[in-house]
Amino acid sequence: MKQISIGICHYPNALKSAIYGLEEMFLMANNTCKKQSVDVEFVPVIFDCTKQLPQGFAVILLPPSSQSDYYLNPQTKLVDWLKAQHCQGAILASACAGAFILAATTLVETRTVTTHWGLSDSFHEQFPHISLNTNELLIDHGDVITAGGMMSWLDLGFELVAKFTTLNVMRQLGKRLVVDTAPREQRFYKQFNPSFLHGDQTIVAIQQAMNLHYSKPLSIQALAEQISLTERTMQRRFLKATGYNPNHYLQRLRVQKACDLLESSQYSFEWIANQVGYEDTSACRKVFIKTMGLTPRAFRLRFTRSRPSFDLAGASGNETGPEGWS
Repeated sequence: MKQISIGICHYPNALKSAIYGLEEMFLMANNTCKKQSVDVEFVPVIFDCTKQLPQGFAVILLPPSSQSDYYLNPQTKLVDWLKAQHCQGAILASACAGAFILAATTLVETRTVTTHWGLSDSFHEQFPHISLNTNELLIDHGDVITAGGMMSWLDLGFELVAKFTTLNVMRQLGKRLVVDTAPREQRFYKQFNPSFLHGDQTIVAIQQAMNLHYSKPLSIQALAEQISLTERTMQRRFLKATGYNPNHYLQRLRVQKACDLLESSQYSFEWIANQVGYEDTSACRKVFIKTMGLTPRAFRLRFTRSRPSFDLAGASGNETGPEGWS
């Protein structure tokens, strides 16, 4: 029988639910392997990274964390050990904040990685040279794997089970755990929460104006004139302060408002598109899909419990079914 040793790193403030959940997940996978006559056995080992570090793992997992004091400044001993284990053939894998420890090894300098979308600013600040794609829930380079959200340790576990056994074992394990194993993306869950604490009060005023008047036609030139700047200067300062150009910022703001309405109301998408500043529903739908990775209909079905009614409160006189808001 082929044994796969999995080292689960228990670093300070790592999520215990992920640490022990991963251990139990691999043990459950062993039962599924037996039932399907797959000659593989996972051997998960939880180890304390502040003590003597073990050797000989096929995979080393860096779980999520609830606090930033360790993963932002991991011990040199752990970072050097991870590099040495990778040189010996171990797969290094992280979930959520674990990506910060992985990035500290310099093993992902030329690779694209992912982490929780809410940590993207911190990651860019600490590792500005590393390519980050928080739209993706999981990125597998073979010897290095990163997963995004706080609960992405489940996706990471499924990825490893499939890698060392079969897709059928992975799917059966998902059914046993009642967890969806179908492909998904982190951007389905992303929220647009721009910072107002960048220090440029002039740009803060523009952001606040956009928040108030996003549903109306907004001219970038007019916004620049309000703060007595040229359009070019305003665009440059806006990008530096927020990370977005003004048009993209406004687009993301409107899409977030549309998401909020899709989740909290049963109005048609045509009505919602108009409320967030789009006269052309088709154009709004295209922007929504490009940004969120889902159609408005799929988004609403994924994030609301009950199937919505259509044409509510006279929202649209000609929408009679799913085609009107998909």
